[in-house]
Amino acid sequence: MSSSTPDRADEPTNPLTSAVSKIKWHILPLFVVMFIVNYIDRVNIGFVRQHLSADLGIGAAAYGLGAGLFFVSYAVFEVPSNMLLQRFGAKAWLTRIMITWGLAAVGMAFVRGETSFYIMRLVLGAAEAGFFPGVVFYFTRWLPSNQRGRAMAIFLSGSALASVLSGPISGALMLIDGMGLHGWQWMFLIEGSASVVLAAFVWFWLDSKPRDAKWLTRAEQDAIIDEIEREQVERDASHTVKPSTWSLLRDPQILIFCLIYFSVSLTIYGATFWLPSIIRKMGHFNDFQVGLFNSIPWIISIAAMYVFAMLAARFKFQQAWVAVVLIIAALGMYAAGQGRAVFSFVAICFAAMGFKAASSLFWPIPQGYLDARIAAPVIALINSLGNLGGFVAPATFGFLEQKTGSIEGGLTGLAAMSVVAAALVFFAAMKPRDGRGVMIAKAGRSH
Repeated sequence: MSSSTPDRADEPTNPLTSAVSKIKWHILPLFVVMFIVNYIDRVNIGFVRQHLSADLGIGAAAYGLGAGLFFVSYAVFEVPSNMLLQRFGAKAWLTRIMITWGLAAVGMAFVRGETSFYIMRLVLGAAEAGFFPGVVFYFTRWLPSNQRGRAMAIFLSGSALASVLSGPISGALMLIDGMGLHGWQWMFLIEGSASVVLAAFVWFWLDSKPRDAKWLTRAEQDAIIDEIEREQVERDASHTVKPSTWSLLRDPQILIFCLIYFSVSLTIYGATFWLPSIIRKMGHFNDFQVGLFNSIPWIISIAAMYVFAMLAARFKFQQAWVAVVLIIAALGMYAAGQGRAVFSFVAICFAAMGFKAASSLFWPIPQGYLDARIAAPVIALINSLGNLGGFVAPATFGFLEQKTGSIEGGLTGLAAMSVVAAALVFFAAMKPRDGRGVMIAKAGRSH
């Protein structure tokens, strides 16, 4: 804990620099852990597909539909949840989100057939809604604009780390068998309970506003608040009218952002929910071994995320780098549908470098476009509509496998959508900008 005396010799002379450093160390590790737990509870369904079929008679089409239904309720409740976060404060609302999604994840252990499977996936989606845009909004209230991109990159690494950890952790938990419960039930019980326990820590660790942070000196609090307010004044000066959420929702640029993120989500969740099934076709593996193989593409993707982030920071032009990684994803997903299981696995490892890097490189583009006063609900909208790709991909894959015995058509479709998204990124780059490089909000203007 730093002293409240700002002029001590061992304290940085710039309170803003000191505040930013403290904030990063205080909140980013926790947010990464929260994202890891969140992502595991969301995608662990991919490891139990065969068990759901054997124990409950849930086939490929029903599995795909259930896996995807999560994203329907997630999309419906995303924007309202983010608005309630602004009303009740980040501390209370993020804690609530964690508790309810943890309880819903526990409830997955007690599904008894297709109907209860569908219901619990819908409940889980509604419970998780608001977490991701809530964290993004939190950054806008705690960090200057030039620090948010790096913070987002660190935060988004949580999904890649979760993809690496989810396989071994879920696979190991599924080896538990006792007290009348199957291994897959123990997995849901333990992983869901971990979210509830973490929620208690979130409540005691987070603060809703910089002024509430006792771990910042008064000078540091003033510095970070003044800097964020100064940036907002600059944004105000660049707009002839105050933008509104509803007017920006009519902006075609927002639709482009939604379509781009929809394409990215299609590929991520298509791979996430079907990769364990592809791995099982490679040989006779137990659940833990499948989990270990499942980690390989995501380990590769973490390295790729940081390499492309550094390239984008050095050579600029964010849109071009997003397009490049989308093309890499397209090539990998197309190749995955052209060979046997081992070749498909290798191709998905290549594709993962593209679609995971695209998910982190994408967000600075809409963040730079939006006025901070309405950024939270619009980011929530982009995230929720984009994440509907998580419904379309598994539902389509399940239908195709049940009807044709193959997901080759689905993989080819994912490749095509990535190419379309790459083209849309370049179209987005043609929009006018103001002198500071932030796209001009056209809300309410006449031309």
